[in-house]
Amino acid sequence: MNTNPQTDKNLSFDDFKAEVLNDYKIAVTSRECSLLGRREVLTGKAKFGIFGDGKEVPQLAWAKAFKNGDWRSGYYRDQTFMMAIGELTVEQFFAGLYAHTDIDADPMSAGRQMGGHFATHSLNEDGSWKNLTEQKNSSADISPTAGQMPRLLGLAQASKIFRNVKEVKDLTQFSINGNEVAWGTIGNASTSEGLFWETINAAGVLQVPMVISIWDDEYGISVHAKHQTTKENISEILKGFQRTDTENGYEILRVNGWDYAALIDTYQKAGTIARDEHVPVLIHVQELTQPQGHSTSGSHERYKSEERLQWEREFDCNVKMREWMIANDMASEEELAAIEKDIKKEVRDGKKAAWQAFIAPQQKEQQEAITLIGNLAESSSNKNFIEKIKNDLSSEKEPLRRDIIAAARKALRYVISEESPERRQLEDWIDNYFEIIQPKYASHLYSEAENKATNISEIKPTYAENAEEVDGRVVLRDNFDHIFKNIPEAMVFGEDSGAIGDVNQGLEGLQEKHGQLRIADTGIREATILGQGIGLAMRGLRPIAEIQYLDYILYCLQIMSDDLATVRYRTVGKQKAPLIVRTRGHRLEGIWHSGSQMGGLIHLLRGMYLLVPRNMTKAAGFYNTLLESDEPAVIVECLNGYRLKEKMPKNLGQLRTPIGVVETVKEGTDITLVSYGSTLRIVEEAAKELQQVGIDAEIIDVQSLLPLDLNHDIVKSLGKTNRLLVIDEDVPGGASAYILQHILDEQNGYRHLDSKPQTLTAKPHRPAYGTDGDYFSKPSAEDIFEKVYAIMHEANPSDYPRLR
Repeated sequence: MNTNPQTDKNLSFDDFKAEVLNDYKIAVTSRECSLLGRREVLTGKAKFGIFGDGKEVPQLAWAKAFKNGDWRSGYYRDQTFMMAIGELTVEQFFAGLYAHTDIDADPMSAGRQMGGHFATHSLNEDGSWKNLTEQKNSSADISPTAGQMPRLLGLAQASKIFRNVKEVKDLTQFSINGNEVAWGTIGNASTSEGLFWETINAAGVLQVPMVISIWDDEYGISVHAKHQTTKENISEILKGFQRTDTENGYEILRVNGWDYAALIDTYQKAGTIARDEHVPVLIHVQELTQPQGHSTSGSHERYKSEERLQWEREFDCNVKMREWMIANDMASEEELAAIEKDIKKEVRDGKKAAWQAFIAPQQKEQQEAITLIGNLAESSSNKNFIEKIKNDLSSEKEPLRRDIIAAARKALRYVISEESPERRQLEDWIDNYFEIIQPKYASHLYSEAENKATNISEIKPTYAENAEEVDGRVVLRDNFDHIFKNIPEAMVFGEDSGAIGDVNQGLEGLQEKHGQLRIADTGIREATILGQGIGLAMRGLRPIAEIQYLDYILYCLQIMSDDLATVRYRTVGKQKAPLIVRTRGHRLEGIWHSGSQMGGLIHLLRGMYLLVPRNMTKAAGFYNTLLESDEPAVIVECLNGYRLKEKMPKNLGQLRTPIGVVETVKEGTDITLVSYGSTLRIVEEAAKELQQVGIDAEIIDVQSLLPLDLNHDIVKSLGKTNRLLVIDEDVPGGASAYILQHILDEQNGYRHLDSKPQTLTAKPHRPAYGTDGDYFSKPSAEDIFEKVYAIMHEANPSDYPRLR
């Protein structure tokens, strides 16, 4: 169902006519899918529908300008485009609508995302990269409005890197001399979001080959453009971004969304400018319609006037294209009517086939459960109750998996006190069902490939006999130098990362050695720094995106949580974005530079690694480990550790810090103290003082919070000490609660405890600016000493009399 990508102006009239007819067939097919899809939602077969009706014709024009190697970062109305480039069939459209969990049926997300969210496959079955220059690429969509924009910037920037950085010229499976364009789409109302403006500005500064289409139908859900956009015209207020003969900027184009011929010319022009000149282009596609309203959640008749509705009927892009074809002798009314009739049948047939493919496995599973439940009933004294469950399940003509497994589990309740082969058969079936079905909803949160980061073995730092003691930041800097020398696709960028080598000089001098594109400064714009990293990583590069302070990560947290952390999961392992997010935090002064939002990050970044090294040698090892794998992570360097002395390892670039492995920093027998990062140094100080009063504490550095202690080493420590204190500078109930839950629930550590497990955290408030603010806000050595002493006093008051 491809559009013909041929744009030769010397096409014969017959060839051109065939191309136009093929385009029209795609437009009608897409529209019929939208119309029938809405009905499927309203009849209950699908949960929700959001469709691309009204945007068909401009997407046909866009598809003609889109070439192999190009990338899409769009929103949830681009179904016609996906059909036009041959990446979406009718059956796949409906499989997505029904949330079919088979990746072959729904190649976009295997039912993990609602319909309208599109992706292509960048990876082979073993997780390795495909040749992305030989296919048309779509980065996996997300629903949050304008959330696709930061990633778009990175996808475009990758072409600039491939064209201008000699070290990556040989990576030809990702780029042909940077000739690829990143194409983005967004609804006009979503341009009100800050992410849109941040991305527009950043792309203008970077001058990257990006084309952004703004589909303008005058509404954002039910809200008219007068409430969304100054002057009700986004291209009008973006005029200041227009490039001139002497100033860089955008090429800004306007076109009506119902004008087939003008749209083709506009998209060809936009693609050529972006591809050849590496200039961002904005296309404002105006006078579009939305025939079915925003989604199946409501009807647009509620908020549009009859005059507007009549205009939409007349200026529907498919209607106008049809009129144009007849007026220009492309087809007769009768020919088009016949085409439309055939397409209606094709879509209906495709819908039926998709539904049958979706429901058939569940009906088979239903029959298996019915048989086993029936057998159980025959062998049980509670036959009547169990048979009712069987009959209720049998009455479901279109069963859901939750209905099937719920019935099987409920049946077991009636044979709690009975033993029989039938009971064991049903139990085995339930266990097997979860083993097979659960991964359809849960797999690929993290990599399942052999080179996943948690499989990378530790390589400890080695030292010369007379190893020099240097500032920690020198260890980090020299390790980064090894990285950039030996991994040509590696690069780092952020605020102050380039010319001055970051605010703590962990990148000192590296821009001069490795160039301004690989060691780069950025503007103050955290969300698009993250977006740059995601897009670059999706295109085979190994970016390190630097967020200057941990507190500022909140600016880009939505992008990290909704996009980066879910890439692998929402594509069922078919895309990846191995971005490393570098930041620094803990223990400085004031509300805005001493944050420790670890609890929030733990909860919001599942799908990423969250690493908290206690010194720069450990941090260097984490960077090396991650670059040997292909997974996203956040590394939080200790802000007060850059000037502390560390021995200089002689195996920089080779040392590896293991992920998900704790380290016992000090062995002891009386109590296990668990902490991480900067706080660990204070714990070590307190442990020395505790030793003086006869308390021998064991200290464990968790090193990584996501994942946490995969080998369950903490519980082994509890088996020796029988007491536990988790010390953390996050707020109460934050990371400490997470660590404690893991130890007690996951590791069953409660079995070894002779005292109540406790936590010692920061206060609920943030630290004040003054030097004393930290002491009265976060755990001090005295706090730790007294807390531990109190635990020991409760256990043995004679040996440890009350302190105060």
